[in-house]
Amino acid sequence: MSEDSIAPAGAPIGASEKPAPVRTWTGELRALFMLGWPLIVAQLAQNALFTTDVIMMGWLGPKFLAAGTLATSVMVTLQLFGVGLIGAVAPMVAQALGAGQQKGVRRIVRQGLWAALLLAAIITPIVFNLRVILIALGQDPDLSAMAETYAHTGAWLMAPAFGIIVLRSFLAAHGSTAAILIITVVGVAVNAIGNYALMFGAWGFPRLELAGAGLSTTLVNLVMFGLLLAYVLRHRKYKRYHILARFFEPDWSHLRDIFRIGLPIGLMLVAEVGLFTSASLMQGLIGPESIAAHAIALQLASLAFMVPLGLSQATTVRVGLAYGERSPSGIALAGWVSLGATVVFMGSSCLVYLSMPQTLVGFFLDPTDPENARTLALASSFVVVAALFQLVDGAQVSAGAALRGLSDTKMPLVLALLGYWGIGFPVAYYFGFVLNLGGIGIWYGLAAGLGCAAIALVTRFALRERLGLIEGARPLSA
Repeated sequence: MSEDSIAPAGAPIGASEKPAPVRTWTGELRALFMLGWPLIVAQLAQNALFTTDVIMMGWLGPKFLAAGTLATSVMVTLQLFGVGLIGAVAPMVAQALGAGQQKGVRRIVRQGLWAALLLAAIITPIVFNLRVILIALGQDPDLSAMAETYAHTGAWLMAPAFGIIVLRSFLAAHGSTAAILIITVVGVAVNAIGNYALMFGAWGFPRLELAGAGLSTTLVNLVMFGLLLAYVLRHRKYKRYHILARFFEPDWSHLRDIFRIGLPIGLMLVAEVGLFTSASLMQGLIGPESIAAHAIALQLASLAFMVPLGLSQATTVRVGLAYGERSPSGIALAGWVSLGATVVFMGSSCLVYLSMPQTLVGFFLDPTDPENARTLALASSFVVVAALFQLVDGAQVSAGAALRGLSDTKMPLVLALLGYWGIGFPVAYYFGFVLNLGGIGIWYGLAAGLGCAAIALVTRFALRERLGLIEGARPLSA
């Protein structure tokens, strides 16, 4: 194998020429959090971009919130497909570094940027035709037209957003996440200011309402990508990789590996987010109050979910490094420590959501306005159900991340599809429309789907050695 190459990600682990480092539970927990906490905050900040949009849409009124929710539901689903696919860069870089194959990193990152551009070229035109898609799905024509005004200015965020994932994966694999954190937090602040100026016509800017929110979010993603790229190109530790050198020179093997590993990851994310998107569309069939309430509860649930999601990115890197080091016990530590930390946090968020649902939903709509009473009551009931599935939601994303670190992505996709769509969607429809429970019945279905997926994915990680997922690895003591 040449110095500038990397073994295909997902290949069995072979003999190692260097001893793997000794890992302990406390050491792994420390390493996980040192790597993970900036990613968690950055993920919270990234989510805050859309959260800020949703909050300010609520300030415009329930109808604007409903239209904006339809737009963001579809856009987030498409964006997360790309994020998942390009997320293959993280385990590939981690495995390359763990195996000491440093020169192969440049080719992986370069082809990751290729993949980002290719996906954006496919997804952006789809977003531009959002109104046609929503009407075909049975949504209200007026709300669909309003949603399209957000989509037409927000569609351009796809390319820089995907590029951010490539650079973030590269930096995270090196354990360098401070720049990700700082740039993302700055982006959230700028987005909030831009939203207020462009949505409401403040400080002499035109009042663009939903279109202003999409434009602001697009500009912020462009700026964030530019700052991250400048950091990677100029920092003395990373500029030696020359990630843009011979940028237009293809490396088909690495590009194929990104799509081979990343496609199941992207589809798995779409399977989960698509379940929530379908829930939004089902809520839209019930009425504007139901879909607005769903948007509020979903935003609160996703806010808590950003912590295990950010930690899961660190989990993929930690498991990938142990995999590259040929360390089965290191793989076990990285996976179980992450799962334990995730369950502890999500248990805490569950208690918070159960104890104060009315207070939380009051941040989104004015509780003193009588017109908002029905929406707030529905949202509070949805938040209670969301609180109950916090544990399984965290467990399934943590186990899935650990399996991604082993480049095990195809069977987790199958398990996720069975859980989300084989169980979650039918239960949501049955409870919501057959039993006439309405919106809260749809949320019961979401809980059922996530629970089944969590059980399946955790079981697969527990049986990783018996299933041959780390075949060829040797114990640390060997």
